[in-house]
Amino acid sequence: MYVEPSPTPPDDLDGAVAVFVLHRKRLFGIAYRVLGSAVEAEDVVQEVWLRWQKTDRSVVANPAGFLSSATTRLAINVAQSARVRRETYIGPWLPEPVDTSADPEVGAQRAEAVELALLLVLEKLTPVERAVYVLREAFDYAYAEIADMLELSVVNVRKIVSRARRHLLDERRESVDAAEHRRLLTAFVSAARTGDVASLEALLAPGVVSLSDGNGMRGCARVPVLGRARVARLSAYRHLWREAELELVDANGATGVLVRRDGRTLAFMTATASKYGIHQVLWVFTPSKIAGFLDSRSRLARSLDAVPDGV
Repeated sequence: MYVEPSPTPPDDLDGAVAVFVLHRKRLFGIAYRVLGSAVEAEDVVQEVWLRWQKTDRSVVANPAGFLSSATTRLAINVAQSARVRRETYIGPWLPEPVDTSADPEVGAQRAEAVELALLLVLEKLTPVERAVYVLREAFDYAYAEIADMLELSVVNVRKIVSRARRHLLDERRESVDAAEHRRLLTAFVSAARTGDVASLEALLAPGVVSLSDGNGMRGCARVPVLGRARVARLSAYRHLWREAELELVDANGATGVLVRRDGRTLAFMTATASKYGIHQVLWVFTPSKIAGFLDSRSRLARSLDAVPDGV
């Protein structure tokens, strides 16, 4: 469990900044996992900073606990309103990818709940269930601490974690290691660029699904595409790959691909794979999410190191 590294600092602005910057990495990690959006997570962290400034910090015995609790509660509130907004989203909704080349764990003690596929599964839980799971599995908070943060009983927290684990176990497959994932993804992209549908099908697992996040953009599949033959044909779409430039990137702790043409990034894609092959292909075409990923390197750097806005 996380141990507070220093006593509560003096009740002044410099002290408030020092404490907040010390914990900001963790706060971003909590909010991002609950929300699946780096932009929304940054907004939550900024709101927590404003509240921390206005708080009588002389009576806060555990700054780390106070900040984590405030972040979690705010993230739950945002997630509840985001769920309503996403009901009007056109086509599949995917979490916003973030660049994790500098910090694969995005602020967690463990890398749990940062992969895009897992964040997508977490969306099927309620915001409170998602928050409880994240605090326990990614940040190793004790059940009693989580209960205190969210004003739940310890028994209820244990039940929520147990239900979430069972639900996620039903949804997830055992993944290949990072090297094999990169090999499969590279082979997939190579076959797709050349229109080699047969090679694509050979890389795909039975029951493979392709999800395209475009929010109604023309040319984006608005429903999940199922089956080897259909996913292979869709992935080999010539217009996407024509004169495209590709860049392998580290996104959410795994390899992803940026597809560019004429200096403009058209898409981000990644995949999940098991010993049976690629069983999920994830495409992000929505411009705001692509822009968010491109900005995530500098945004994450600010999140980890910078003094909060307005200081």
